[in-house]
Amino acid sequence: MAGGKGTRLKPLTCNIPKPMVPILNKPTMEYTVELLRKHNIKDIAVTIAHLPTVITDYFHDGGKWDVNLSYYTEETPLGTGGSVKNAEEFIDDTFIVLSGDSLTDINIKKAIEFHKNKGSKATLILKNEQMPIEYGVVITNDNGRITRFLEKPSWGEVFSNTINTGMYILEPEVLDYFQPGENFDFSKDLFPKLLEDDIPMYGYVTEDYWCDVGALNSYTETHFDILSGKVNIGLEGHQIEDGIWVGEGTQIGSGVKITPPVYIGKNCVIHEGVKIDAYTTIGDHCNIENNTSLKRSIIWNHSTLGRNSRCRGSIVCNHVHIKEHVDLYENAVIGEGSILEGRVVVKPDIRLWPYKKVEENTVVNQNLVWGTKASKTIFGFKDICGHINIDINPEFASKLGTAFASTLEEESIVILSSDASNASQMIKNALIAGVHATGAGVINIGNVVMPVNRFAVTDLRGSGGIHVRMDYSDKKLIHIEFVDKIGANIQRNTEREIENVFNREDFKRCNVEQIKSTTNIENFNYYYINNGGRLLKNSSNIKRQNPSLIVSSKSDTIQQLATEFLESIGCDVKQDYNLKGDKRIQDYLVEMTPRIKKGKVNLAVIISEDGEDIILIDGAGRIIEQEKYDALIAMMILKEGKQKKLILPYTAPYIIEEMAHIYGVEVQRVKSNPASIMNAMLAVENGQSQGLSQYTLTYNAIWAIGGILDFLVEKNIKLEDLVDELPNFYYIKEEIPCDWKDKGRIIRQIIEENQHKSIEMFEGVKINDEKGWTLILPDSTKPLFNIYTEGSSQEYAKELSIFFSGKVKELLKNQEE
Repeated sequence: MAGGKGTRLKPLTCNIPKPMVPILNKPTMEYTVELLRKHNIKDIAVTIAHLPTVITDYFHDGGKWDVNLSYYTEETPLGTGGSVKNAEEFIDDTFIVLSGDSLTDINIKKAIEFHKNKGSKATLILKNEQMPIEYGVVITNDNGRITRFLEKPSWGEVFSNTINTGMYILEPEVLDYFQPGENFDFSKDLFPKLLEDDIPMYGYVTEDYWCDVGALNSYTETHFDILSGKVNIGLEGHQIEDGIWVGEGTQIGSGVKITPPVYIGKNCVIHEGVKIDAYTTIGDHCNIENNTSLKRSIIWNHSTLGRNSRCRGSIVCNHVHIKEHVDLYENAVIGEGSILEGRVVVKPDIRLWPYKKVEENTVVNQNLVWGTKASKTIFGFKDICGHINIDINPEFASKLGTAFASTLEEESIVILSSDASNASQMIKNALIAGVHATGAGVINIGNVVMPVNRFAVTDLRGSGGIHVRMDYSDKKLIHIEFVDKIGANIQRNTEREIENVFNREDFKRCNVEQIKSTTNIENFNYYYINNGGRLLKNSSNIKRQNPSLIVSSKSDTIQQLATEFLESIGCDVKQDYNLKGDKRIQDYLVEMTPRIKKGKVNLAVIISEDGEDIILIDGAGRIIEQEKYDALIAMMILKEGKQKKLILPYTAPYIIEEMAHIYGVEVQRVKSNPASIMNAMLAVENGQSQGLSQYTLTYNAIWAIGGILDFLVEKNIKLEDLVDELPNFYYIKEEIPCDWKDKGRIIRQIIEENQHKSIEMFEGVKINDEKGWTLILPDSTKPLFNIYTEGSSQEYAKELSIFFSGKVKELLKNQEE
């Protein structure tokens, strides 16, 4: 299969298709042809689509390699399966599918023997991978038969570290599931059908080398692996010393220092005083002038590096002319035919597209011009977070705003807001400029909090929203959070779309007449407070009872807004400022509990700095944190009797589910990320005009306080009475640090060790027994495992937690040893 465009490899692939990208001076696909010939496979079909003549002009009929090549062109994209179906006339027996853009030394003979011995109709060649999240994960039973597929799973879905390499051994009849010209994919379409129809399908796990040369980091790593001897392929050229290969006709001047392993191609001139450090590759017909230094760099053919220049972990494409005293830093890529004048500096991670000219003394700190960077994840668990003016600066924010608006429909309006900090406002202004660059409109609602932004998006009928806030625990950090048109956090597929547009810089750009002005709304908090008050059914009774509350938050904005709202509905509010600064929440709660017992207040409220999460302390001094709060609001909704379904994250205690069953209310479990929870809650509440809102009580802390007070007044009870009714439950959460690369392996081993128990694999791995459960869930943004346990007693919950935490630690330790 050689039809790939190589989008993630740009600018390497601006002028050549991905299979023709050179590795040690030979096209990647050439290694695959040689591997097939080595195993006496001579009849080869090549599926081509993007820049096909580059491939056909190089390989012709394959005679040079003693093979017979046939070419099949896709006029329109057909998918991996459709492209092979397009070559169906070529297929009359068992056939193997390989990628022209990956490098492998797999023993094909052994793989085919496995396929035949198993009586398999489709054999997938698999590989254990430390970081499986970027690949399709395949789960097999003890006999090697495939039982499940997961296409590019989240960390919560990584049930194995065995990945699909995209190499397959197939019988011709499996293609009968689809018609010629039909667009279908092997892993997404064909293999699930075979699995559903119980067609024999097996996974052959290879220990041989395989690497998907689809991104810049893996492209460079492949070179290092070959030079390190990790790949069983022969290298052309003479080995003049151990680990130093030099091609014919190459001249090496005096005083040249070469540290192996290094590969230098044919007819090169390496001048005096040049230093070539380990893991450097130089192509054919290159000229490296006096006193230039290269480290871990890849130079293609016909390129010149001027005297006293330095290459540090860079890639230089064909026909590039680099003049004297030029510095190229880590992961810089210089596109074909570019010219860099003297004393140019190209900063790390910068890409120059082909045929660029950079003037003397220029510092290049942004990509020139359009194109695609290697794929990079920007979003974390629920937002984008980074150090101000380091990770997140105005340039980054402007591009981010443009990327977000580029994913929206024409004539969209984006709601922008921030807290009052200067840093947040600077980033907000850059985001506004980026959004306007696409022709989208902007409504700036000023200095508000996240729930106000969500409300504004729905109230003003925006296409989406962006909120910027400072981190009050570390004021060097900035958070940027995105919401969709219904006010919920954007889903992961939308995050990926934004990341792809951002990394490709494939932005919408409007003309000058389409640039809109920003609409500014002053004091939008007033609308938020008024609307929250209108949601209450018992306002007059609340004012009559005049409940007394203590309100605290690390954020002055949230504390003040909550006070204004609560006072507007008739509460007596005392603000407490003891949580400010570096004080830990748990220390603050310990101090507050005796004060609540002694004081004449109905309850105390601690609101998180993003305005979404809430901790309550009732009149008896009992602390109601996350899981207990979730149970409390569930009980309120159940008692009210107007909602027919409860949404619970997969991590929530089962005791809440049991409460719902008593009231005859359905429970829907969803994945534990905020976007999934919010969207599910809003789907349930769509069109519901009355009753408590689980979404509001969960993600809008200020309105949630009003809703709780409204409920208590209507029922004529105190918060303590409601807490007394909550059933006891025993729930523990623990975090176990681990390396990212170990996550898939640990989950696979946990599954294997517990395969005969009752296990669920909806998100992470949940092990159930009669007295409790344990969920082992890899964290999506941190190098750690989250371990949740619930037991029929505190002792049993602790026992489960200790056992499975110990098991994870033991598996991690075994790997280290």
